[in-house]
Amino acid sequence: MKIGILQTGHAPDALLDETGDYDQLFVTLLGGHGFSFRTWAVVDGAALPDGPEAADGWLITGSRHGAYEDHPWIPPLEDFIRRIQASGRPLVGVCFGHQIIAQALGGKVEKFAGGWAVGRQVYDCDGRAVAINAWHQDQVTELPDGARVLGGNAFAPHAILGYGDTIWTCQPHPEFDSAFVEGLLTHRAPGVVPADLISDARARLDQPTDRLDVADEMARFFLKERA
Repeated sequence: MKIGILQTGHAPDALLDETGDYDQLFVTLLGGHGFSFRTWAVVDGAALPDGPEAADGWLITGSRHGAYEDHPWIPPLEDFIRRIQASGRPLVGVCFGHQIIAQALGGKVEKFAGGWAVGRQVYDCDGRAVAINAWHQDQVTELPDGARVLGGNAFAPHAILGYGDTIWTCQPHPEFDSAFVEGLLTHRAPGVVPADLISDARARLDQPTDRLDVADEMARFFLKERA
């Protein structure tokens, strides 16, 4: 199965040699499931594919940009999201991907007045506690028609969303392991994220997450048979 990655952001330069860019994080995360991958770096102005048939499934990465910001690549990406939905091909969005899909389908994304979620967070997924690393201030604050909440917590009630059986999105980052979060705390957080949240996130770095279970869930979502 070929997964098309729509890359909407970049990892910090200081981490690239060790981890690769955001697209590579997902290639690593989803390894072992028989997928092949191709990346379209839309954040850098790369042209979008001619149509959703360019891949069997699609994934939109995280980004430091806001879905509501005025970038020339955002409106075409929103249009392509709607085309993917119409095609019936599976689509996964993470963080910015989660937000831009919601916005493209009629929801609302805002810079959250409550501030940042950084590092390990725990979400209620139908009564099951799931720990995933997060890194965001923006949130989906109004759901699109047809979206259903699959997981959330008091800080981010719309953290995991589903749309029919073809779109699955999550606000946190299953592709971020603890080492990557530590790199972000060192190279991206200072001067941006409040110091107390940085300290709290560092204190949780050695706590386990369910990121690999979520990766398996994502893989099953891509591979499931659809009418």
